[in-house]
Amino acid sequence: MRAAKESKRSRRSRFLRDAMVDVQIASRGIRSRRVLLAMRQVPREFFLDRRFAEAAYEDCAVPIPKGQTISQPYIVARMLETAAIAKSDRVLEIGAGSGYLAALAAKLGQEVCALERHEALVQRARSRLRHLGSRNVDLRQGDGTAGWPDGGEFDVILVSAASAQTPTVLKAQLAPSGRLLIPLGDPGGVQWLTKLTRRPTGHLVEEKLEEVRFVPLVSGRELRNDL
Repeated sequence: MRAAKESKRSRRSRFLRDAMVDVQIASRGIRSRRVLLAMRQVPREFFLDRRFAEAAYEDCAVPIPKGQTISQPYIVARMLETAAIAKSDRVLEIGAGSGYLAALAAKLGQEVCALERHEALVQRARSRLRHLGSRNVDLRQGDGTAGWPDGGEFDVILVSAASAQTPTVLKAQLAPSGRLLIPLGDPGGVQWLTKLTRRPTGHLVEEKLEEVRFVPLVSGRELRNDL
């Protein structure tokens, strides 16, 4: 009986996930087959507390602990499609939160390095990623504005929090021909999802995509001042 209930729950989750992809994402112009497939495969409700599970596939951001959110499905898909993650790409995520975006990026790229400033969220996300078999994700607690602590360059950098400007260290860690997606603007007001592309010459080209609303990107220094 228990197995039957779990099977029924699984079928319902698949139905809602497919509906989310068809109605909220594909119908709005997201065309990448790899992105659409990844979003059909990763269960969004798995990254939420049970009390918010019913809202997992709604067209909105959903709260997670520590005052953070899991972003609107369409915006997640927009970031992933715009980033154009190749199978051989090394990806850095800043502000990993629940781990949902990292799980999706792990299906698209070769390696995902992710930073989250709240240790409690790191522990929860690690557990969920292990459960899903996302073995190519290295998730750590740390200050995202300081970049990946081991250094190196990344083909794609995804920033899941809003900042008035792009941290200099993240620009420095962007590889040639790399793509960086970040919400830029007033964390309490208008923000624009922005794409920065590094040309072969080293020059960064900036492109505004659309208005968004994200939680603020907080540096380690600001976090210590709040304590």
